[in-house]
Amino acid sequence: MAEKIDNELSMPPPPAYTSYYPPRQRRVHDSDVTFEEYHYYAQRTREEQLLLEAPQWQWRTVFSSRKKTEDAIQGEGDRTGPRDGHIVTDEEWVDASRAFRTASWGAVFYLITTDILGPFAVPFAIGTLGYGPGVGIFTAFGIVSVYSGYLIWKVFMGVDSHEFPARNYGDLAFRAWGTTARHVVNVLQAVALLLLLGQVTILFGQNISEMSKYRICYIVCPLIFVVVGFFLTQIRTLRSFGWIANFGFWLNILAIFISMGATAHNPPQLLNRHFGLCAIDPTSITPDANGNYPPIVTYAGLPTANLIGAINGLLSGVLAFAGLQLFIEFMAEMRRPHDFLKGMFIAQAVIYTAYVVYGCFMYYYQGQYTFNPAYLGVSDYGWQTAGNTLTLLSGLIAAALYGNIGIKVFYNNVLVDIFKAPLITSKGGKIFYAAIVPVWWSIAFVIAAAIPAYIYFVSIISAAALLNLSYTIPPWIALGYDIKKNTMGTFDPAVGRTSRGLTGFNRYIRGFWSGGLFQISINIWHVLFFLASLSLSGLGLYASIKGFIEAFEIPQVNSFTCRSPLNIGT
Repeated sequence: MAEKIDNELSMPPPPAYTSYYPPRQRRVHDSDVTFEEYHYYAQRTREEQLLLEAPQWQWRTVFSSRKKTEDAIQGEGDRTGPRDGHIVTDEEWVDASRAFRTASWGAVFYLITTDILGPFAVPFAIGTLGYGPGVGIFTAFGIVSVYSGYLIWKVFMGVDSHEFPARNYGDLAFRAWGTTARHVVNVLQAVALLLLLGQVTILFGQNISEMSKYRICYIVCPLIFVVVGFFLTQIRTLRSFGWIANFGFWLNILAIFISMGATAHNPPQLLNRHFGLCAIDPTSITPDANGNYPPIVTYAGLPTANLIGAINGLLSGVLAFAGLQLFIEFMAEMRRPHDFLKGMFIAQAVIYTAYVVYGCFMYYYQGQYTFNPAYLGVSDYGWQTAGNTLTLLSGLIAAALYGNIGIKVFYNNVLVDIFKAPLITSKGGKIFYAAIVPVWWSIAFVIAAAIPAYIYFVSIISAAALLNLSYTIPPWIALGYDIKKNTMGTFDPAVGRTSRGLTGFNRYIRGFWSGGLFQISINIWHVLFFLASLSLSGLGLYASIKGFIEAFEIPQVNSFTCRSPLNIGT
């Protein structure tokens, strides 16, 4: 007995910042890790990052052949046990997390604008609502999208750390509300990105069809886009998308100016009525007995009392600002996440300005003949082809971004968590990822190709997924975060022990009514914000489904044919 006591006394004390269950030995989504532990390590990481110099966005580093190792990063799988006979220390684990974070706020600006900046649906949306309501809606969505982005940033800063990195949207939901919330958000995000990929595939299949003057069998056109997308999506890290995103941004800007100039000097192109403002009044774009089309008409207020058409136009506005679900992936790769707000504010200001100016300009010259997307309405073939080529290239970059993140969300949260697939950073994981890419794109194509009414397909994606990801979920996550923060106990890193007075349902009740009058007002506001966004989602689903029903009452051409949907009614 005495010998046992002597041995225990001779054992060295544990390190000052090492718990009995250190972070490197935790599973990625371990429900035993408390909010207090997440927050403790997040605060330490934020203090360290404030002392770092922000990385510079320089062309010579963008095109440099030097490449920071990414395979040393083990952040998306099981964290337990030694690897290759080597025991990973706490310091090595933290260093691996630091190595993953290299992006600057400038890179984030280009990634956000590449993802979100797509003003070619805006003229259609303004046309369904009129100048006043249209600009008002886009202004409101712009303000709310910035606020939602701020909420996500605030939660990220409070729960992300080198020890417990937050890598995707589901991670924030998990740390604010638990496992079920994580699964809901991950499924919704994966479905949204899959449908977005399908929407972009069909959109640019039409682009290629128009460029070829309908000589290429239509089913081949989106397949061309898909095949090229296979290769771009093989890029696995967002850091590698940096210079490509830069290129895509300027392509979009150039396409905006070309389509504006061409539209100002050429009449609108008259295509299938389901690509124009038929959602408002089909007779306004129907020729008379002599084949003459009605003159261009624009409206300052709502053009009609047709609620279905107006809501579908509003949902195009939702799509215009949707993209917040990717912000976490951007922040996760930043060296200084504090700088994210700078990149987001500048990006959103540029996006809003481009939307309002481009939307009003194109609607002024095209009126009720405005298309979704607007650049398909340029009638001069030369300028039309120039705009189509630029948007095709930028569309490929955006589609690769959707595919990249969508596949990673599916891979890490379904294949790894449930089916125990190899880590995406391992050799087997890289091969598995490469094999999934063509399957993912093929599924997206089949889903979208079967739906002929493009504007209603956009509406249902916006109402069911994008609106909730961008406006419903952020206040919900922020509410859960504030409730837990207001009832937070203490965490002792030496022994890994959390001390807290309240648990279970009582904690949520107390947390909601804690923090002072201002914080309680914020909590109530977030509940109202959540309910209002959820209600708009339901209203949007109703309008888009009604639009689908009306569209399918008329014989339509889908993508499984040689005849282009754009080559009808001309």
